[in-house]
Amino acid sequence: MVTTRKNGSLYTRIDGKVAHVEFGHPASNSFVSELLERLTDTINELSDNKAISVILLKSEGEKAFCAGASFDELLEVSNLEEGKAFFSGFAHVINAMRKCKKVIVGRVHGKTVGGGVGLAAACDYVYSNVNSSIKLSELSIGIAPLVIAPAVARKIGAAAMGEMSLAPTEWKSAYWAQEKGLFNKVYDSVQEMDKELDFFILKLESYNPDALTEWKKVLWEGTDHWDTLLTDRAAITGKLALSDFTRNALSKFKK
Repeated sequence: MVTTRKNGSLYTRIDGKVAHVEFGHPASNSFVSELLERLTDTINELSDNKAISVILLKSEGEKAFCAGASFDELLEVSNLEEGKAFFSGFAHVINAMRKCKKVIVGRVHGKTVGGGVGLAAACDYVYSNVNSSIKLSELSIGIAPLVIAPAVARKIGAAAMGEMSLAPTEWKSAYWAQEKGLFNKVYDSVQEMDKELDFFILKLESYNPDALTEWKKVLWEGTDHWDTLLTDRAAITGKLALSDFTRNALSKFKK
């Protein structure tokens, strides 16, 4: 079932030691501020839930996994403060994911753009299928992927991120994403992906949760400065979003 709520939906279901977190939005699972805030709060709450050891992050429907930031809300940004606040939403989610005490597994079932790529990069392990192509489209609308860049570069490196971002209208295949390190597994169908994903989750939840927590700290070493870095990047992106170039590009895209 796909949500029709203009502010999107977020559902959490706990099954054993696994928290299934599913987000959705009628505009290709894009993110509005409210949804970003709810996802941040959910991840922070689950981080302290001693009954679980794994979080499975997924989105609704069968088409796009995530279209990134909501263009409608981006067009409503009217000053620097609002711009910083909007893009800080992605900063807060990524920081919550990296600091989360639980391993976060991503289920990427379809195309992923912009902030959605950042979301996938902030997961600790990602399952995908052949339809999960990716794109960093920010430069084509007058902004840049500044907030998500640290998370993306951590996974695929600066060279691959440059290749993606400087060709903002070009889709990269799921296999390209796997080769570069963004995706860990790619399957021919969603059915096959889910079958293997279920098995992987069962194995993960059988491990010592304290060991998983301590190992995740090691995997994210050297990122403590992101609390400041990502919010500073959000302010710069918010300023870019107010430019005439971005306004015109977004208006043309909507038409």
